[in-house]
Amino acid sequence: MKFLCVGYFDRAKMDARPEQEINAVMSECEPHLEDFYKSGQVIMDAGLGKETKSMQRVKGKVKITDGPFAEAKETIGSVFVIEARDMEDAIRVASLHPAIQVAVGEQFGWRVEIRPIHHFEKSEQQE
Repeated sequence: MKFLCVGYFDRAKMDARPEQEINAVMSECEPHLEDFYKSGQVIMDAGLGKETKSMQRVKGKVKITDGPFAEAKETIGSVFVIEARDMEDAIRVASLHPAIQVAVGEQFGWRVEIRPIHHFEKSEQQE
C-alpha cells in the first residue's frame, strides 16, 4: 500500500531566523535522511519551492491565484511517498523523516501528515 506524506512547517518562525542558523538545522537532517532512505520503503521524496499557484474552476472559468497564502499558518515544505503494509507501518517509516527526528524542528512547527493513496490505473480492457 502506498502513502502520501506531507511535511509542514511554520514559515514565519523559520523566516525569522538567520540563514546561517537555518542552514545548520538543515545539515542536521542529512544523517536522518540516510536512515529514512535505507528503510527501502521510500518511493519518492521532494522538497518544495516557495512559489505557489492555486487553480480553481469558478463559474465556468479557471481562476489562478498566487500564494503562499497569508491566512495559512503552516506551509507545505516537502512531500514523500512510501510503501508500507498498513498505517502502523507507514507511521514507523515516516517517523524516520528528519521532520520528526530533528529536535529543533519542533521550534519551527515541523510535522508530517500521512494519508493512504487510493489510485486508479487504466486497465488493459480500457485501451
